[in-house]
Amino acid sequence: MEISPIWIFHHYLTQHYSVSIETMSKATYDYIIIGAGASGLLLADALGKDSFFSEKSILLLDKDLNKPNDRTWCFWEKGKGEFDTILHKTWNHILVADDTYSNRMSIDPYTYKMIRALDFYKAYRTKINGYANITFLEANVVHIEERDDQVIVDTDSHSFIGKKVFNSIFNYKPLLQQNKYPVLQQHFIGWFIKSDKPVFDSQQATFMDFSIPQKGNTRFMYVLPFSETEALVEYTLFSKNLLPAHEYEEAIKDYLKDDLNCQQYEILEREKGSIPMSCYDFNIHNSKNLMHIGVAGGWAKPSSGYTFMRTHQKTKKLIPFIKENRPLNTFFKKDRFWFYDLLLLDILFKDNNKGRLIFGQLFNNRTPQKIFAFLDEKSTIWQDLSIILACPKKEFIQAFVRRIFLI
Repeated sequence: MEISPIWIFHHYLTQHYSVSIETMSKATYDYIIIGAGASGLLLADALGKDSFFSEKSILLLDKDLNKPNDRTWCFWEKGKGEFDTILHKTWNHILVADDTYSNRMSIDPYTYKMIRALDFYKAYRTKINGYANITFLEANVVHIEERDDQVIVDTDSHSFIGKKVFNSIFNYKPLLQQNKYPVLQQHFIGWFIKSDKPVFDSQQATFMDFSIPQKGNTRFMYVLPFSETEALVEYTLFSKNLLPAHEYEEAIKDYLKDDLNCQQYEILEREKGSIPMSCYDFNIHNSKNLMHIGVAGGWAKPSSGYTFMRTHQKTKKLIPFIKENRPLNTFFKKDRFWFYDLLLLDILFKDNNKGRLIFGQLFNNRTPQKIFAFLDEKSTIWQDLSIILACPKKEFIQAFVRRIFLI
């Protein structure tokens, strides 16, 4: 009798690893999502609530399915939105300032909105648990490999087969190993504080306060008040390298004391983070059946670091794309906004202290409503030109000429 190679393979597995054909088939999913952060949960929910995918099997993997309150997300939005039920606070005014001016601006019809991660995680885990075709599994992904028309996902405990895989695990190394695109970081440390007296305007978010010492970088304070006595105060940089932790914290202390006259306060919580700012071509790591999402897919806005709403918007566009079963590496397209972001990053990478000049001049000459539409990539070419003309012209012309010769 002729023994087939498949029988030999199955016999070996069952004898040495107690794996059956039934178990192997259960390890195959139509879609695997790696990472249960914002991008993974938003995608899982979008798939789960769409009846098109109701017969599809979906696996959501994360090394920690009980994430703590590890971050906050903010975004601007017109009117009511999908996340209003989990908002922590909203503001109708923003402040932009430096050492020569201070401009408090109404952002109507926009509202600046804040979500705390723990509220988001709880709400979306609950929603996703209600979808019978989605499986949560706590496991650490150690390797991803494509074979023919499927993707093998190895964890520290099991291996799974995905017909389509969406990976939100960010790897910094490829960005740092190239020099075609500049790489900066939006990095920060923030304190949630409670003061002993009223010091904050609870209706105003301090968007960018450049009045602090720049020290050759683009540095600003970012303040989100929850009441007259409580706020998140963050020291933020757009620069290449991180600082020692004590430098961020000393800057926060000085700002509270010297700028806000806040002498006595309690630190309730701390947060810190770093978001890559780059126009690097993340799509080269995607393929027909594998896509990187969230920060790992370059979904953070390169020029500002804003990620949450941008991820939500890209997820909405991704769903009909998946339905058409198109190759996942054809989803990303470079556009004029990508090029605008690239020019700004070229300027800041070459001369990092230009940020105060660029953003200060922009907010001095254009309304926040026009700037938000531009950053949302919903402006027309003529509106784009208006925004660009509000910025320092010499720096952008020089960056444009340099970049044309590099492309």
